Amino acid sequence: MPSASPKLPITDAERTKLRACKWKLKDIAYKSVEELSLHLEISKDRAKYLRALAIFQSIPSIGPIIAQAVVELGYYSLEDLEQVSGVELIDRLEEFYGYWHDPCVEDAMRCITYHAKHPGSNQSWFDFTDERKKYRAEHGYPATRPTLAWHEVKSKGESSFARTYPRK
Repeated sequence: MPSASPKLPITDAERTKLRACKWKLKDIAYKSVEELSLHLEISKDRAKYLRALAIFQSIPSIGPIIAQAVVELGYYSLEDLEQVSGVELIDRLEEFYGYWHDPCVEDAMRCITYHAKHPGSNQSWFDFTDERKKYRAEHGYPATRPTLAWHEVKSKGESSFARTYPRK
């Protein structure tokens, strides 16, 4: 997995405690919730949240917004996603937000679920574009898919991921 630092919504106090432990942001993905909670003096829920964001951003080509979206769906580790498909994940995401997303978001969801099943893979989101196109040509989209598009939400001045990065 890449060694780039994740982008995390940490407070100044959390950053100070992280430095006191001689930990880097990229180390958060590899610490236990209990260890993070104890050393950063944060709740276990907060530690679980930060760790999840770091874990998902350790996947090649997955950034903070996609990581946040996966956490908002209730997933906090790759193990949580071992039995989930990329199709299921994008369907849940679109239902959660109430609008459909750019196809590259589905590619990212496929990438994340692939990494859950194949730890250590170097696959990036764009490696799943052909797979998505083939699947959608054969199966289409669910009848329950929202009719509002992500770009219509964005054109109204909102973020395409309106709930991005709350401080839990």
